[in-house]
Amino acid sequence: MKRVKETALFVLGGCVLALNGCGGGAASKVDAQAEPLAAEREKAIVYFTEDISPEGLVKIYDKVGANIKGKTAIKIHTGEPNGPNIIPRDMVKALQAHVPDSNLVETNTYYKGARHNTKDHLETIKTNGWDFCEVDIMDADGAVMLPIKGGKHFKEMSVGKNLLNYDSMIALTHFKGHTMGGFGGSLKNISIGCADGKIGKKMMHEKSMQSEDESWSVSGAAFQENMAEGGKAVTDFFGDNIVYINVLRNMSVDCDCAGVSAAEPKTRNIGILASTDILAVDQASVDMVYALPDEESHDLKERIETREGLRQLSYMKELGMGNDEYELVNID
Repeated sequence: MKRVKETALFVLGGCVLALNGCGGGAASKVDAQAEPLAAEREKAIVYFTEDISPEGLVKIYDKVGANIKGKTAIKIHTGEPNGPNIIPRDMVKALQAHVPDSNLVETNTYYKGARHNTKDHLETIKTNGWDFCEVDIMDADGAVMLPIKGGKHFKEMSVGKNLLNYDSMIALTHFKGHTMGGFGGSLKNISIGCADGKIGKKMMHEKSMQSEDESWSVSGAAFQENMAEGGKAVTDFFGDNIVYINVLRNMSVDCDCAGVSAAEPKTRNIGILASTDILAVDQASVDMVYALPDEESHDLKERIETREGLRQLSYMKELGMGNDEYELVNID
């Protein structure tokens, strides 16, 4: 098994877990008000709460949302109809109401399902209860190319055209497994999730753009790298005006795109993580899953490793997208 990081101890729900990447210290919790040690100040900050509720989500957002301003996109995964594992609507509704001039955003899918075109996607939005506010399907009217700084596979990525209408973004992510990515965290949410369904998603999934026979021809480490570069187009666009929140709840090995056919989750609900650093928040999420007892973590770890999903993390680091060394700050 590929290891992720050196371990420290962390107390979660009364159970001591070996948590990777918490700064190498022996303390189980970090006081939210404590000043970090001088040697740790270069680490990213990742906030954590066990409170998976509307109040918990709003509270943790307020720790990272200082640079969220202007017209704000809350990037969610709408999921296939009646999916059992999507983030509870009352949580998303509370956050949206808390953030001025905000609305939900999504894009259409590459695969042919209930979100493949805008008409069907709007029906799915109603079915899944996301219609409490505007949901902007960003590629409904086409796509634009965003530049990628330092990409080796792509120099630009095709995203939903309406992305350009926003000043800030909150990546609100249901952290879970994924059939191709291994896991879906903040990176997948802004990468595949902001790429338009006709061009951008095709770019990341195909070896060429020429043949329908190559629709899913990229996999493993190559796919993870494509996805990281797609995500970098979005982080480069928003700069400091983007934050990342991962909800570690109902973590099936399957994505919410599996809908009602998603495998039953075997891992416990852990909590919510938030950061201004995309690599740190996804690293911390993976670390928390790996710290669980084997009977809970085995299936999700196997899904991650058989898809070379940890390459998402190492390649984000190579691209300079964030820091995999972080301090975990418990706000409970």
